[in-house]
Amino acid sequence: MLKCDMHIHTNYSHDGESSVEEVLEKAKKVGLDAIAIVDHDTVAGAQHALTIKSDVLVIPGIEVSTKHGHLLVLGVNKVIPPGLDFFKTVKIARDMGGLLILPHPYHQLRHGVAIKLKSAIEAVDAVESFNSRYIVGSANKKAGRKARFFGKPCVAGSDAHNARFVGYGITKIDAEKNIPSIFAAIRGGKTEAGGKMTPLRAYTGQSLKNTKRKIMRRVHRR
Repeated sequence: MLKCDMHIHTNYSHDGESSVEEVLEKAKKVGLDAIAIVDHDTVAGAQHALTIKSDVLVIPGIEVSTKHGHLLVLGVNKVIPPGLDFFKTVKIARDMGGLLILPHPYHQLRHGVAIKLKSAIEAVDAVESFNSRYIVGSANKKAGRKARFFGKPCVAGSDAHNARFVGYGITKIDAEKNIPSIFAAIRGGKTEAGGKMTPLRAYTGQSLKNTKRKIMRRVHRR
């Protein structure tokens, strides 16, 4: 069984705090076999990671900001335009050969798609049933219940925006250590999702920093 963190950000994301090198170092330190680097609306971090020699397998991807919320697309090396209808984004991602994961689907403040689109879960390959950046676990539990109801595999991700928290979400995958095998195993439901919560103080601190960045961007636009 491989130990994987399927949702990690680097400082190529507008709200990421750690370099690609720091993320890879921490992933190796905590014993991960593979990580998915899915920065917000860019593949630059993942592409940079692929140039670095590491014992940790890098799965390139992107977290797309669709019109209805966020979507993880793994296995792609091109940007998918943000702001499009969710289902149009799904079609583009499918045409690119990506593996689709619905992240934090029931989190109101973090662009959970399933809050607005009940049929969103049916459109993806897997559901993030454990995201470590929750103050309480009810949304994770709901994601797990809905995934089981629709027969969708469950995965976990730290959603780390700082390397300190890489590995806080762990997906155990019954696969060989290569991307095609991992994707086939996820689609086949050969996964176990779990982990531990990001400390509340760290989570709220990151959220406040992100809010401040948004306010400053709006001020500069005026």
